[in-house]
Amino acid sequence: MKMTNKDLVSELQGILAHSKNRALHYQPISADVLNAKVDDKTWSVLECLEHLNLYGDYYIPEMGKRMQTAKSSGKADTIFKSGLLGNYFAELMQVKNGKMTKMSSPKDKNPNLAVLSKSTVDKFISQCDALHELLNQAIYCDLSKTKSAISLSPFIKLRLGDTFRFVIYHIERHISQADKALENAK
Repeated sequence: MKMTNKDLVSELQGILAHSKNRALHYQPISADVLNAKVDDKTWSVLECLEHLNLYGDYYIPEMGKRMQTAKSSGKADTIFKSGLLGNYFAELMQVKNGKMTKMSSPKDKNPNLAVLSKSTVDKFISQCDALHELLNQAIYCDLSKTKSAISLSPFIKLRLGDTFRFVIYHIERHISQADKALENAK
């Protein structure tokens, strides 16, 4: 996949803005409804957001650190070229035609049956704001040459543009899941 930094950032900011707006919609809803589940195997709205918060706790500082040392291209029309592994991970996360590939979460990122409060929503919204700021800075970085570690292993590094794609497609995926959980809770 090839596209300009400007186009990539614009696409990801659109997904992120939609996801944040969905979370803002969750804020006035009671904690009981946001914690409601169909069964013990599915996640509630708050569990979906907590899962994203756990990933954000890793990826936001990691990407921020890499951005500080990234070479600046000085141009928004720099071409980002996805890497083989990074593109695979990003596409695995992507929601396509309302459908998602099923997968299990690592134990340390699985909030199932956790006791969660509405502060989970606030933290998610803050993380969306932090990601938005990183994306604003990313437009002038070399997103192909700058690498970042992944949460599964610090030894595997992806192109920074692919890491952004993975993280934001992952957010889109679980916001969709949270919306379904909310529908089932009503």
